[in-house]
Amino acid sequence: MSQTEKKPVLFSGIQPSGHIQLGNYIGAMRNFKLLEDQYNCLFSIVDLHALTVRQVPASLRQQTLELAAMYIAAGLDPHQSIIYCQSHVPQHAELAWILNCFSYIGELSRMTQFKDKARKHQDNINAGLFTYPVLMAADILLYQTDVVPVGADQKQHIELTRDIAQRFNAIHPGVFKVPESYIPRQTAKIMSLTEPEKKMSKSDPEDSMVSLMDKPEVIRRKIKRAVTDSDAQIRFDRAEKPGVSNLLNILSVCTGEKVEDICRRLEGKGYGQLKEETAEAVVAMLAPVQARFHDLMADKAYLAQTLKDNAERAQKLAGRTLAKVYKKLGLYQV
Repeated sequence: MSQTEKKPVLFSGIQPSGHIQLGNYIGAMRNFKLLEDQYNCLFSIVDLHALTVRQVPASLRQQTLELAAMYIAAGLDPHQSIIYCQSHVPQHAELAWILNCFSYIGELSRMTQFKDKARKHQDNINAGLFTYPVLMAADILLYQTDVVPVGADQKQHIELTRDIAQRFNAIHPGVFKVPESYIPRQTAKIMSLTEPEKKMSKSDPEDSMVSLMDKPEVIRRKIKRAVTDSDAQIRFDRAEKPGVSNLLNILSVCTGEKVEDICRRLEGKGYGQLKEETAEAVVAMLAPVQARFHDLMADKAYLAQTLKDNAERAQKLAGRTLAKVYKKLGLYQV
């Protein structure tokens, strides 16, 4: 089906900062392919959002290309979905300014992510960090989005997006579709290898997460060093045995074998066997994705043209909404 056919619209954005890690892939990217037939999908590389933290320009450019390649390597079709850079569609920033005028200081100051990032970056508490959720609202509302896949840490932002849309529509009826959160089908939560009480994150220390870029020997080393415990019993117990439970989850997701069956099969065999099987399962699952990724990164002209073409498609959709907004607000257009 083409992007213009009347299917619900799904929008998702990922920052090009750091490398995509195993948890991102299992919880999000791997499932995106399943959504292409149900939705008109837009997958945005939200490079403007990345600027709230100081970036090394050359690294940001490289990570942007890598993320585009990873979307395609994970199975997405750039002719069916729209895979594009946020900064290539100026309507994002334009609508964000408009929506800033419909957002309140009080509600932005209550955003937990702002508080968390302000604590981590006390030398750079900038206005962009404060108004980040408004740009996120613009990202979503620009495409008359029906659903947005979200994790627990983004639910507050989606609620703010809905509030802003409803506030605008109350004054200027019928402009924005009010989006819903999309809760992906239940997937195993992948935790840090070194601190298994918290989720794996691409911003964590290198040894705590498996990057989709990691070579097989690096994956094996990281999983071999993963935190477990001292009683050597292989059983799933998130509270008492978080490290072992995390490895069991990863192995189960990679192979499709049920956790209880793995526990039964590995009974009495020790953590070494669990770690070895988990490492080999991760290596095997990522091998085709990595091969496709490296092929794409070797053809930067293809990636550049794909991003250009997809940005043009996104601009057409975004332009319709922005024109409607400008007209409703009384901004004189020629």
